[in-house]
Amino acid sequence: MTLTADLYFSFRSPYSYLAIGRYSELSETHNVDIALRPVYPIAIRDPDILFTNALQGRYIFIDSARSAQMLGTPYRWPRPDPVVQDMMTRKVSDEQPYIYRLTRMGQAAQRRGKGIAFADEVSKIIWSGEVDNWHEGDHLAEAVKRAGLDLDELDAEAAARTEELDAEIAANQDALAAAGHWGVPTLVFEGEPFFGQDRIEMAKWRMEQKGLTKR
Repeated sequence: MTLTADLYFSFRSPYSYLAIGRYSELSETHNVDIALRPVYPIAIRDPDILFTNALQGRYIFIDSARSAQMLGTPYRWPRPDPVVQDMMTRKVSDEQPYIYRLTRMGQAAQRRGKGIAFADEVSKIIWSGEVDNWHEGDHLAEAVKRAGLDLDELDAEAAARTEELDAEIAANQDALAAAGHWGVPTLVFEGEPFFGQDRIEMAKWRMEQKGLTKR
């Protein structure tokens, strides 16, 4: 028996990055198919409520870095940030050349059944610190290739089917809310949400109660 689950994910979320590799590994080693459900980050969906408390941003920077250190996961805040934003004033730019492209391609990858692999490989080049200017050269193309996909094909679909993909992304956000949460990463299994990169073992435990087995 193969179980199914949905992973709600943002390419701007450090915690999504810290979770995606482990969820990808879980889907490879165990009989569970995890569908990627990309959503736009709160900075895009509702920038007025982003970091309303000045301490929020500082805490996230500190906690994400130490979480990565504890996990032994390579980590650095992206260069460039997937969301163009002045971190001093918290103002989000009207021009967003990265996050729309990434999120739409993530949805297009999921259409092909490779959403988790796409998110895993692309997140590594954005967040690991192993490359600068992840958006330039062949970094992104090579990451997409490792996921078994073609960057030009995904880009073409993201450009030609923008409205369709954005409608699917909006539906992902609605489904996340319907499951009882608002943040990412959240895995939803049989209607139960597991929020955060520190809930992966709990999600696995619940799946094991429902018959999760190794492949």
